[in-house]
Amino acid sequence: MNENQQDLNAQQLNDVSETSSGIGVPPTDEVDVSVAPSDEPEVSATSQADAITSPGLAAPATEENQEFPAAARVSSEAATGATASLEALKQEVEALSSQLSESKNQSDTFKNQYMRIAADFDNFRKRTTKEKQDLEVKVKCDTISELLSVVDTFERARSQIKPQNDGEMTIHKSYQGVYKQLVDALKKIGVSPMRPEGKDFDPNLHEAVMRQPTEEHPEGTVMEELVRGYFLGDRILRHALVKVAAPPEPVAEAATEPDATPT
Repeated sequence: MNENQQDLNAQQLNDVSETSSGIGVPPTDEVDVSVAPSDEPEVSATSQADAITSPGLAAPATEENQEFPAAARVSSEAATGATASLEALKQEVEALSSQLSESKNQSDTFKNQYMRIAADFDNFRKRTTKEKQDLEVKVKCDTISELLSVVDTFERARSQIKPQNDGEMTIHKSYQGVYKQLVDALKKIGVSPMRPEGKDFDPNLHEAVMRQPTEEHPEGTVMEELVRGYFLGDRILRHALVKVAAPPEPVAEAATEPDATPT
């Protein structure tokens, strides 16, 4: 405080000197600039610092001190709002993720159901197609089997009837023409005869009704076809009735011994 007062007195003295020099005041006249001592007690800088930092004493409010709490409050509110928005976004993301997972599981379920239904339908289509084909073949086999007896009758008649004159020959040629027409019709629908003579006996194709011992054919060879067998494509329409060769029977030789005459 004294230092500030002294500086002020020195400034006033300089001002008075400059004024005096400007208006012609003789320099001998000096102005008494002594300052009477102030009755107020002097306050040191240490006392001011102690007063500011002492507990219970508030610092004088300034514009900066007034603006700082408001700015801090705004920053705190902004941080709180940002945190709330972030939490809301997290919850929304979790909800969307849950919906996506549920939709994916539902899609996988529908896909598996579709694949099972498609597989069942494909199996049903194949089964019905096979059943239809089997039914067609069965009907065809049953129908053709009934016609084979007519073919057998024609073949027996051809082998037994021997025409003796022109009239009988004309009749013979007539029914042989019918026979040929019937055989051609059967060939067109896939019927073919078996030719087992001279082949080994096959129980899957042949049915043995006779066995004949012979030395002309090996054992198990088909010697004669008694009733002709037929194929319908790859299927067996009718088994062939055949005569199979058997090994010759051994001839028993009677051993004769000379009569012994006693001497």
